[in-house]
Amino acid sequence: MMVGKIDVTKIDKARLFQGKNGARYLDFALIETPNNQYGDSHMIVQSVSKDEREAGVKGNILGNIKEVGAKQGGGGGRPKPADPAPWDD
Repeated sequence: MMVGKIDVTKIDKARLFQGKNGARYLDFALIETPNNQYGDSHMIVQSVSKDEREAGVKGNILGNIKEVGAKQGGGGGRPKPADPAPWDD
């Protein structure tokens, strides 16, 4: 499982948009942050358009995400299957 926090005061509200259902949305990206000093695995960044990215514009850093519980690649917290018992001859 992954948990995170977002600092809502850092959201560029001009980038919020309204969906067809009338709800307001925020696009964001998760960027891996290996070896983060606080143990966070990703940072949450407000998305910018492709043209803006190519022009060097970066989205606001909104927060971070951390893995908790089972480590990545650990089978999602499920126990590892036992080795089969040897045949008795």
